[in-house]
Amino acid sequence: MANEILTVWSDSPATSLVIWIVMAIVIFYLGRKQAHAVFRSTGRAVYSTMRLWSFSLSKLESKLTQRNREILLASGAKAAEKAIEREFTRVNNIVQRDLSQYPGLHRQIAESVEKIEADYQKSAEAAPLPPAWGEVVETISNLPSSGDPTVVKILSNIKKAVEESHQQTLKAYKKSSAESHRLLSGMQPHWRNIDDQLEEVTEKIRGLDECSKNIDGQIQHYSDVLANKDSAVSALGSSALTQFFISGLVLVIAALGGLINFQLIAMPMSEMVGGSSYIGAMKTSDIAALVIILIEIAMGLFLFESLRITNLFPIISSMDDRMRRRMMIVTFVILTILASIEASLAYMRDLLALDREALQQSLINAGTSGGIVEAQFRWIPSIGQMIMGFILPFALAFIAIPLESFIHSVRVVLGIMAIGILRLLRVVVRLFGGLVYHISKMLVNLFDLFIMIPVSIEQMIKSKSQVKDIKPKVNPKLDETGV
Repeated sequence: MANEILTVWSDSPATSLVIWIVMAIVIFYLGRKQAHAVFRSTGRAVYSTMRLWSFSLSKLESKLTQRNREILLASGAKAAEKAIEREFTRVNNIVQRDLSQYPGLHRQIAESVEKIEADYQKSAEAAPLPPAWGEVVETISNLPSSGDPTVVKILSNIKKAVEESHQQTLKAYKKSSAESHRLLSGMQPHWRNIDDQLEEVTEKIRGLDECSKNIDGQIQHYSDVLANKDSAVSALGSSALTQFFISGLVLVIAALGGLINFQLIAMPMSEMVGGSSYIGAMKTSDIAALVIILIEIAMGLFLFESLRITNLFPIISSMDDRMRRRMMIVTFVILTILASIEASLAYMRDLLALDREALQQSLINAGTSGGIVEAQFRWIPSIGQMIMGFILPFALAFIAIPLESFIHSVRVVLGIMAIGILRLLRVVVRLFGGLVYHISKMLVNLFDLFIMIPVSIEQMIKSKSQVKDIKPKVNPKLDETGV
């Protein structure tokens, strides 16, 4: 087909190709204005359309940003309200548990103070210090006796009486001092009791002070959230991202634990429900094991909802306390029963593994004199598997806490991702519009480049005509001298 087209005008393909090129140049030259108009209008239309799309995406991004901001502020306000309520509950508990005993503590301290004061008054009533009996005795000894035996006897009696009086006074003083020390030493338990009680009061007041500081911080944060401050929104966004990644990591760990639990009970379930039956492409035993694990997770969710630790189902938290306690007991009993079933299935799995191992050994030792060697300490893995089978359901029940955090934070994360995607689309749309606009200009120049020969000839003719138009005309009445 191409050869026939090339040989339309001449038998020589080169000559025919030249004729086709000349015809194309002439046709393009004749339709130059229309082609330029098509290129420019197409470029402007695409550019305007892309700008309109970019403006629409910008509006949608603004709405989504505002919506995400409202969600952050609402969740932050709700979390702040819960934190403030928890702090006030803590203060109330401290007041009811500790400060309600303050009157009795005050009475004990007052009694101890009165006792100490009474003992102090008693210890203050001490006997006077003994006089300087040594000086009196020395003075009497130095009196002149003049050799009179009567005077000597009198002085000796006086000295003896003075010494006896001195000994009695000193003994009374020592007794009084000992009594004072006894009273003062008796004050020591009261002082220690008062010190312990005051230290206890200090600890309670310190706890209230910490609670008051926490309440002040939470109220300030709550005020910032209600005031729609950018700092509060930024902090809430960072907290949501942190909760998303941490809760996601915990959910991945829980999923791995669920996989181990599935492998633990899948094989014995095949002995219970039959290993040859299928539901679709999956074994019935695998579906049964998976259903048991999912029921355990559901019971864990209901248990934590009944305990009001999570709030995924508001209808459960709004129940009256009596019904909620019943539901808590029922879910805990069901979870315990399922854990016991898993423990028995884990033990059954160990027995099945032991039977298979014994069968393999019997087949290997068939025809030989060797017997089946019974493994020692086989009870250790059996107990380990039973403990794992009993504990894993309760461990999977705790998935309710990270699941709630993940659900609450995934809305914010999805909003941030949607904002980023819209922003990227807006930039791409604007770049595409500008690129198409510049390509349209480039196509105009390429089109002129293809027909540059007739265009150049046209420009030469136009330039010559313009030179003729601006050339000054000579007055025929002037002579050759130009005068």
